[in-house]
Amino acid sequence: MTAPREITDQSQARVPAPAIFRAAGLDVQILPDAAWRASLQASMNLTALRKVRLAGQIAVIDGGLVLTAQFGATVVQPCVVTLEPVQTRIEAPVRRTYLDNLPVPAGDEAEIPQDDSLEALGPVIDLAEVLAEALSLNLPLYPRAAGAELGQTIFTGDDATPMTDEDTKPFAGLEALKSDLPEASGSDD
Repeated sequence: MTAPREITDQSQARVPAPAIFRAAGLDVQILPDAAWRASLQASMNLTALRKVRLAGQIAVIDGGLVLTAQFGATVVQPCVVTLEPVQTRIEAPVRRTYLDNLPVPAGDEAEIPQDDSLEALGPVIDLAEVLAEALSLNLPLYPRAAGAELGQTIFTGDDATPMTDEDTKPFAGLEALKSDLPEASGSDD
């Protein structure tokens, strides 16, 4: 393998598979430029996206290629409770195996393979797609600012007793019912 190929522009991220085979593999380092980061930020509704990096190797294996890399990014998202900005550092491994003879499922329904890193080998390896997928899969689903708590809001109509979260718990009233029961004598009659 040669020195790492540094990719900063999204248009450079589509690497021809035959070139990887001829070179017997490829080391890659993707550091998206400002325009690419802005595009990712907008597509994923992020407040900010900084320090994005995907670095690894594409190796030739029997029947295809395998990408092993490390993904990292710093993201800022709105808190789900307060909408305050929440910054998160993401670090995650990435693995994709591109096989030349991967069977393509036919029909409307298909069984999902056990190994979800398998993909059919096409004419190009789209590293922009791999980077976007790694970011999407590793984003916090419900970012929460430190100390942010959901309060309790009670809504009710006129002349009605409001129902609280405690009232909806199925066993909440059992303790009160138990205290109303007469004491068991412990003897069998």
